[in-house]
Amino acid sequence: MVVTASPRRWVPWSCCLLLSLNAASQTYTEKIQAARERVDRAAAAGPFHPSWKSLESYQAPAWYLDAKFGIFIHWGLYSVPAYDSEWYPRNMYISGSDVFKHHIATYGPQSKFGYKDFIPKFTAAQFDANRWAELFRKSGAKYVVPVAEHHDGFPMYDSSFTAYSAAKMGPKRDIVGELAVAIRKQGLHFAASSHRAEHWWFYNGGMTFDSDVRDPRNFGLYGPAQPDKTQPDSAYLDDWMARTSEIVDKYQPDLMWFDWWIEQPVFQPYLQKFGAFYYNRAAEWKRGGVVINYKNKAFPEHAAVLDIERGQLGEIRPVFWQTDTSVSVKSWGYIQNDTFKPAVSIVDQLVDIVSKNGALLLNIGPRSDGTIPEQAAQILLDIGKWLDVNGESIYGTRPWKIYGEGPTKVVEGSFKDTETKGFTGSDIRFTTKGRTLYAIALAWPDNGKLVVKSLGTASHLLTGPVTSVQLLGSKAKLKWRQGQEALIVDLPPQKPGEYAFAFKIE
Repeated sequence: MVVTASPRRWVPWSCCLLLSLNAASQTYTEKIQAARERVDRAAAAGPFHPSWKSLESYQAPAWYLDAKFGIFIHWGLYSVPAYDSEWYPRNMYISGSDVFKHHIATYGPQSKFGYKDFIPKFTAAQFDANRWAELFRKSGAKYVVPVAEHHDGFPMYDSSFTAYSAAKMGPKRDIVGELAVAIRKQGLHFAASSHRAEHWWFYNGGMTFDSDVRDPRNFGLYGPAQPDKTQPDSAYLDDWMARTSEIVDKYQPDLMWFDWWIEQPVFQPYLQKFGAFYYNRAAEWKRGGVVINYKNKAFPEHAAVLDIERGQLGEIRPVFWQTDTSVSVKSWGYIQNDTFKPAVSIVDQLVDIVSKNGALLLNIGPRSDGTIPEQAAQILLDIGKWLDVNGESIYGTRPWKIYGEGPTKVVEGSFKDTETKGFTGSDIRFTTKGRTLYAIALAWPDNGKLVVKSLGTASHLLTGPVTSVQLLGSKAKLKWRQGQEALIVDLPPQKPGEYAFAFKIE
């Protein structure tokens, strides 16, 4: 988006390309055209075609239905200021905001020190993809989703469509490429996320006062900086498609995660084409299928997999779904003095989500030097220890006839995952695998007894009597009895862990 001397006058994004890419503009144009042709060929090849009707025949792959637990990674330039949130690059240009004031007090005015000036400070000097991937495996996660490009427009991969990327500036490393190799080496599924859509308006605050966003020399990073009530033009949408399809072709991710703004009407034909392109490319790879995550109503519910940000559902959803949330409360990216959730709350959330036919994507935010905060790493290891013992009640399971029982109800909806009250020993969640039923108590039951009302002989949910009960992680032989009103299990004197206790019932 080229801007004249007036801070409020806008001209088309396509003009911005010529200035921001300078002499390389023709090469850029040729690349965009080549990307368009490449996507068109794959989208037309089948078995999927770029229409909602065709895409609604999609089925989530077995590996994803079985995995249940993944790791999200928000890492980028915003980890350098490490203040407020990963939206620092937008908020530092919002006049009068706390971040705006903090930036001036810490770094000087935005005309002298803008977001671009964090690039040399983003060294990733301690980044070790293999060490990260090993930690993720130990956490029990089965897939990993690094952010390939956030709203700030600074790709963490080797992009052909911008000079601003981690591969060419800052650390000068293809972060996503290194992680792809390391994650697969650990036997995990590699994925990627794109938050590029919101970049259309992300820096528009900087157009309203004297800042480096208005300097044409910086349009390659900050452009188009359009008003946030406008819809992207075709040049921007072509750029979005080129960047997104490049991630697919370069790294062959098993999952592509998209943030919320793709639900804008102008994205609809592009999403249909991308869906056909990606699903058809996956058919060529013959690796067991891929996943698209979307929010709100960007896709029809059967065409891809719904993702709910920092929230859960109150009941079983027949169509598989996912929650994305973070180990930290205040921010997705690393900030100083963040607050971290206890591992017990995340394990309880994982169990509740899986019982309702979902998966949990849990985020961490590494520091700018590439180290993972110690608290975050310990939370992942604690979750991994729980899954080492109880994983059979999670991995490869499917929901039962009901998700569970008990007095505590989850507060349903996005951005509400810290509003649910603490679970009790009477809060039980069910999962199944073949003829086995798992009843997972979200706390150690009171009075030395597990009482499962849904498993009494009078329950309409059962097709036969219970024949055995085991407590995962315990060698104790349990005493139990199945009465008309409930299955009652006498608990052993010693707990096999600290939270969420899985009973294997035949």
